[in-house]
Amino acid sequence: MPDSDTVRVPVAFYFDYICPFCYVGDARLERVGRRYPIAVQYRFIEIHPDNPPEGRPVEELGYPAEQWQAMNANLRRMVEAESLPFAERTFTTNSRRALLLAQTVFDERPEAFRPLHRAIFHAYFVEQRNIGDADVLRELAGRHGAEDLVDRAWSENRYLARLLEHVEAAQALKLTGVPTLVVDDRPFTGAVSVETLEQALEQHRQGGHA
Repeated sequence: MPDSDTVRVPVAFYFDYICPFCYVGDARLERVGRRYPIAVQYRFIEIHPDNPPEGRPVEELGYPAEQWQAMNANLRRMVEAESLPFAERTFTTNSRRALLLAQTVFDERPEAFRPLHRAIFHAYFVEQRNIGDADVLRELAGRHGAEDLVDRAWSENRYLARLLEHVEAAQALKLTGVPTLVVDDRPFTGAVSVETLEQALEQHRQGGHA
């Protein structure tokens, strides 16, 4: 485990809570963080603002059948490789409330962020709960010591402005999707392997990259 006094490498993580590959990418990033001194900059990106909060069937996302099957086969291999709990997805939802809540907790109560962050992923991808539902998020926030921040998250414009800043940062880097990790201004798109991340961090430690 990295020493607490070690200078930490900033790693930007662009993600959305309704993206299953972000769920995998977050687990891999956490694993890397046990070995390397990193400071994760969470970049909250809403990938399907058109989704209704009540949710809709995943079939309505519009992927061709063969592409959808290939994506899910790849996803299953990843979650099995990481030993992650995962339930088959049947619906998708709107993630804005979850992102606003997480951003607010990250800004105002950082010690509560990681437990809540993990709980949101778990609620959606393991328990098949609708994280677009205000009551579900309020319960998760209450369970992790952040219930008093819920109404602020959804009513104060500064947190929405923070989400827009993340979008602008992604556009400046010409990112095309999530998850994306950025190390030394180098974007790594997709749920990249632990080995790839560790190699990038090693190159940072040595003062450069190829």
